Amino acid sequence: MNAFRAAVEAGDTDAMTACLADDVVFTSPVAFKPYAGKAITAAILRGVSRVFEDFHYVREIADAGGRDHALVFEATVRGRSITGCDFLHLDDDGLIDAFMVMVRPLSAAQELAAAMGEQFDQIAAEAARGV
Repeated sequence: MNAFRAAVEAGDTDAMTACLADDVVFTSPVAFKPYAGKAITAAILRGVSRVFEDFHYVREIADAGGRDHALVFEATVRGRSITGCDFLHLDDDGLIDAFMVMVRPLSAAQELAAAMGEQFDQIAAEAARGV
């Protein structure tokens, strides 16, 4: 998981994308249904990188087998402090095939939803162009 965490901390969206499996499923903290596929997940990650400020991981938890990881983070969205966790599962090739995000508190989650909503047209266009 060091490669993904390092890519996020460096703001390297290409390296983040390289860590994703083609069939990755992204479960958002603010959208009802999951998003399937590398192109849309990569576009969402680029959108999140435009929305989050002062993003940093504060803890990493992994299962003994090394396929499930929880990366706890802190950031700011439009002046609201947000704490969250990226829950990641790796496939047989070591690529992320399941990516679920949870955030708190509610007021920050609502601000995140609004900010990401404003990014949606750009995210959809980027996903349509592919990775």
